[in-house]
Amino acid sequence: MSHYLTTIGLEIHLRLLTKTKAFCGCSNCFGGEPNTFVCPVCLGFPGSLPVLNSQYLRYAIKVALALSSNVSGMMKFDRKNYFYPDLPKNYQISQYDMPLSLGGYVDIISDNKPKRIAITRVHMEEDAGKLVHNKRALSSYVDFNRTGTPLLEIVSEPDISSPEEAYRYLIAIKSIIEYLDVSDCNMEEGSLRCDANISIRPKSQKELGVKVELKNMNSFKGVRDALIYEEKRQAKALSADEPIAQQTRLWNEEKQVSEPMRTKEEAHDYRYFPDPDLPTVSIDATLIEEISSELPEMPEQKKERFIRDCGLSKYDASVLVSDKVMACFFECCIKLYPKPKMIVNWLTGDILKYLNANNIEFNSVKTTPQRLISMFELMDNKTISGKMAKEVLHEMLATGDSADDIVKKKGLLQISDKSVIEKLADDIINENPKVADDYLSGKTNALGFLVGQLMKKSKGRADPQLANSAIKKGLGKKRP
Repeated sequence: MSHYLTTIGLEIHLRLLTKTKAFCGCSNCFGGEPNTFVCPVCLGFPGSLPVLNSQYLRYAIKVALALSSNVSGMMKFDRKNYFYPDLPKNYQISQYDMPLSLGGYVDIISDNKPKRIAITRVHMEEDAGKLVHNKRALSSYVDFNRTGTPLLEIVSEPDISSPEEAYRYLIAIKSIIEYLDVSDCNMEEGSLRCDANISIRPKSQKELGVKVELKNMNSFKGVRDALIYEEKRQAKALSADEPIAQQTRLWNEEKQVSEPMRTKEEAHDYRYFPDPDLPTVSIDATLIEEISSELPEMPEQKKERFIRDCGLSKYDASVLVSDKVMACFFECCIKLYPKPKMIVNWLTGDILKYLNANNIEFNSVKTTPQRLISMFELMDNKTISGKMAKEVLHEMLATGDSADDIVKKKGLLQISDKSVIEKLADDIINENPKVADDYLSGKTNALGFLVGQLMKKSKGRADPQLANSAIKKGLGKKRP
């Protein structure tokens, strides 16, 4: 890729957590028996009329303001016309030339430097239904429960230069949305979906390359993997002087390849025109001010506060605020135990490592701030060692049990009795006379081996500092 430049733009489709759908009174819940959350309006029956959900508008404005996008004083809805089995009206209510808002940005870190990704627009639209394919029966079914649910589309400028930047941009957007409490951002349930446009060109070429759209990516990692694959595919084609078709391609997660779906559409293919059933919406400045005043502390603001008030590094603060639940967990912890650096080391280290390895979201963590602090206090009073604490923590995360209960159940109380540890040290030295002689002859690294043997013999329960001192004391007795 050293000879080419990559240009990426992302379109994020966000499902908002209103009680009812965008233009009717049907439930906006995920799941349910197929075709039970439907009515004449969302199914497009003749004579039915849509009415804009006011909560939908408020949530949409809240997102736009959080992205520093300029909310329009006037917006309208348009019909985006296309035929597909899961679109009962044969058009989708969307926005074209008068969207909710224009502009905005999201800041990310790229190559250890800040980078600003500009946003083109944020617009409102309804979702389509869902096709359920039965491969055995060679048939497909349509579930219209999702039809008409309220979406927000966030369109970035083509400012993204690599799959890794796209990944970081998605994480930043998801973090902002979670702080607003307007969507659960659950990709598995389709609450957050992403389409990517990618093109590459030789470094000597000014105009952008041929744009390819990628769909069917069900995770942030999937978006990154798909873009990496497509980047390499296009580079290989250009290197072989093969033309790149402007098309939509589907990401095949199982095969880890993108596959052609259809020719890429342009705006005129959808024959947009104003929806005659929905009036133009005037958004009053006082409404924008009211919603702006309701915005919570956002990730960047919280990060700066953590750096200023808790003495955290930019990196640690960034990791914490990237997940709203983890940031709240941290704040509960420092109220109980004012050692922020120690807390953040365990949160962003062992705890995140465990959750990632087991594919668990932080909002599903089984332990509590109070129980984590209880474990720290056991370390402080030398009831358990740091090594034991890691074992205790894993059990806490797996079962939700308290540190005290786990220590008692597993017999993990640290041995802090000097006489007991010195007896163990004498045994180890007597069992390893050659290693002891090596140490006494100047090979100081032999000490580590002996201390390790003592810790092993005590099953990790001996106080490490006392173990070190006891071994040295025992070796001192053997000096001529």
